[in-house]
Amino acid sequence: MSQDTSNEVDHLQRSIDWKQGLAISLGVPLLILPSLGYLPIYVSAAAILVWGLSVLQGFFQNTAYAELATTFPKASGLPGFAQHVFRTENYKGKYDKGKLTGGFSAWSYWFAWNPVLAIFAILVGGYLHGLFPALAATFTEYQLSLLSGLVIFTGLSIVNWFGLKDGAILGYILAAVSLIPLTILTIAPFATGHVEIANITGNWLPTDWSWDLHHVLILFGIFAIAQWSACGWETAAIYAPEYKKPGKDVPKALYACGIVCFFSYVLVQAVVIGVLGVDGVMAEPISPLIPVAQAVFGQVGTVVTIIMLIAAMILIIQTAYLGSSRAMHSMSAEGNLPKVFGKTNRHGTPFVAMLVTAAFNMALISIGSIPAILAAAAIGYTCANGISLFAYVKAKKHPSFASLERPFKAPKGWTNVALIFGLFNLPFCVIGVVYLNSQEIGWASTWLGFVVLGAYIPIWLFTQYELRRHTKAAPAPSLAP
Repeated sequence: MSQDTSNEVDHLQRSIDWKQGLAISLGVPLLILPSLGYLPIYVSAAAILVWGLSVLQGFFQNTAYAELATTFPKASGLPGFAQHVFRTENYKGKYDKGKLTGGFSAWSYWFAWNPVLAIFAILVGGYLHGLFPALAATFTEYQLSLLSGLVIFTGLSIVNWFGLKDGAILGYILAAVSLIPLTILTIAPFATGHVEIANITGNWLPTDWSWDLHHVLILFGIFAIAQWSACGWETAAIYAPEYKKPGKDVPKALYACGIVCFFSYVLVQAVVIGVLGVDGVMAEPISPLIPVAQAVFGQVGTVVTIIMLIAAMILIIQTAYLGSSRAMHSMSAEGNLPKVFGKTNRHGTPFVAMLVTAAFNMALISIGSIPAILAAAAIGYTCANGISLFAYVKAKKHPSFASLERPFKAPKGWTNVALIFGLFNLPFCVIGVVYLNSQEIGWASTWLGFVVLGAYIPIWLFTQYELRRHTKAAPAPSLAP
């Protein structure tokens, strides 16, 4: 995979089919939970439309990624594509700027998925604090979040130690526990007449909304936040090196997850607003599904919903945990991170990357603010998508990639589609989310995003130095017969 033979890392194992890849990725529909009460604050009931458009955006982007995943089946999804396409083959200079660009895209992707663990550990701690008075009397909400993170990260590390196939089994179990009740909770309010259509049609946009520069920039920021959730099903492509038949498994897993996401995101947001109204959602911005369950099923429904949501959160933590660790592994394989991060155990699990991911998120939990962490992660995600879409354009136009086999091909003219959405991400969504942060959350989340993303530069320079030093120190090959 990498041209740097001095940086050889352990390889992942091809052990799953598209159904198992889908099972692991089914945490993505649940990424709506942190923003379910957040988007209506800015765009009222039009949040339903934002979610629908954002998932459709995912279909445009992920079609390009499906072609890249099958063209470069050894590359791990978005982080792998960009690194492979942008690096300069047989580069003789000191620092390859193309390699730096691809590595930065992978680092951005790692940072985009990484905070999912912290965000949902904080949510789990909050739900436990509210559900069990005995726990609330003993621990603060912050302490429960730390404990939840420690227990969940440790448990998932043990399960996934034995390979991605076992992670898929856990995905099946958690998907059943979380998605089935979520489906019931989505359909039941319509069936019982609790959804008031007037709550949606009568509150389509805030009364003070206008199409001036301020609101347009806010809208770009909203789409960046929504994209972090609604386009996240591209994670099904990150397991390309572990699919048995990547040419067929990747597009099947991607599109199946995308269809689930479309109906889930649109209907869940519609139910929440339809039952509670925009004002009711704003009154419960963190957990609006709980009053929905209480309205439809009573107090018992509330308890069931919380248990369901906790299972859902563990599922999405599992999805993010595996995705971000694979991103770090791919960076090591490409010589963009020290080779220690590419170490795998005998089951093919990149255990060092998983340990680093868990430790980083335990630190993130200390921030405590979900909107701040999410906004910072969204900056990384828009950067990763923008650069990855530009990588698709290069892979289609550059002569060195023209002869590669493409088991899955996007429709004719998709190069232009990728270019348009690449520019939508970079610069428009990045500018929008930075502006949104500065206006509504403060500069802390923006600085968090820039500091983490900027930290890649010295790490990358150190990695290149170590690679050159290792190459110079390596003994010359023997010429003896």
